[in-house]
Amino acid sequence: MKKVAIIGGGVVGLSSAYYLSELGYQVTVVSDDDQLKGCSYGNAGMIVPSHFIPLAAPGMVMLGLKWLLRNDSPFYIKPRFSKDLMSWGWKFYKAATPAHVQNAMHVLKEMNMESRNLYLQLVEEESLDFSLQTQGLFMLCKTSHALKEESIVAEQARGLGMNAETLSAAELMSMETGVEMDVAGGVYFPMDAYMVPGLFMSGMKALLEQRGVNFISEKVTGLDMRGSRITALQTTADILRADEFIVAAGAWSSELLKTLKVNIPMQGGKGYSIMVDQPPVYLRICALLSEARVSVTPMNGAIRFGGTMELNGTDRTVNSKRVGGIYKSIPQYYPQFANTDFQKSDVWVGLRPCSPDGLPYIGRFRHYDNLIAATGHSMMGMSLGPVTGKLVSQVVSGEKPDIDIAILNPDRYN
Repeated sequence: MKKVAIIGGGVVGLSSAYYLSELGYQVTVVSDDDQLKGCSYGNAGMIVPSHFIPLAAPGMVMLGLKWLLRNDSPFYIKPRFSKDLMSWGWKFYKAATPAHVQNAMHVLKEMNMESRNLYLQLVEEESLDFSLQTQGLFMLCKTSHALKEESIVAEQARGLGMNAETLSAAELMSMETGVEMDVAGGVYFPMDAYMVPGLFMSGMKALLEQRGVNFISEKVTGLDMRGSRITALQTTADILRADEFIVAAGAWSSELLKTLKVNIPMQGGKGYSIMVDQPPVYLRICALLSEARVSVTPMNGAIRFGGTMELNGTDRTVNSKRVGGIYKSIPQYYPQFANTDFQKSDVWVGLRPCSPDGLPYIGRFRHYDNLIAATGHSMMGMSLGPVTGKLVSQVVSGEKPDIDIAILNPDRYN
């Protein structure tokens, strides 16, 4: 039986393990990431076919520069001299073109839709309970300018075959009984969905253990090679031999691969989330606050709010001013909330693996026969987890992938 070693125990690693074990491979997942620290646990839990525009898009560079002047803005780069950061920034600038968006949006839409289908399949076929809700998503806009911009995205979505509706504030509130919204309007994406990420991760891990997948909680310290093949990975306590190796280590993937002289540019995009266990009003439909870049997800009676993008290496320290920016923005859209509602909430922090062109790295590296990338999903790791896992299983088995992943080639910056 062919052995596969997966480096990384987040949603992409577990999804890859699931589809590989289904094909009969002997799978071992190696991860030293604390469950509460991993992005797969504290994120917004959204499945977003509506997110077909990559992070590297026209206008984002100027918007990012404007935000840098505010200490509580949704975007921040910690001032430091870093060759990697400067190189990443230049690549982002070059990628942020209309042509790149056109090339990327079809594959992102297709992957997100397939992932949604796979999540539904896991509920039906494996009886996994992770509170999957399919009521759609609101993109809420405070200003008419933002509403106009989001309406253009809605039009693009319809061009891709997805339903999307531009709604007035009154129409939005008619869909959320008893919830006040102080907005100019919004866009409703009915195909979006959400879940409780921690429930998915714990349920998936339990299922995989039942299926015979092995889990090792250790840090990977190196990779052994012979010619163009990886022969083993070294951990803090052991050596693990396998036939195929999957790198799904999130924001740490690029550092790990540097030892192999493989370049996958990545920055850790730090984000925060808080859980309000007893909200003043309960929501049924998840939302994104357009101008504030804050996510709002109902989770079994509680509500999780998340936001900010800080590029500062792998630093996990909490910046209270940026968390304060999240708190301040919520009552501006949902006036039934007050700053005092967040005082008892613990702040979770995680690092999203951000590629400079806003696309994940999925596929084999050309200089290594048995090394596969599955990382760089930025803010869509949870949304794209299952489809990435399935694509990885197809790459390993030599099947033609269900989706054309040429644009996601992990060697595109080598």
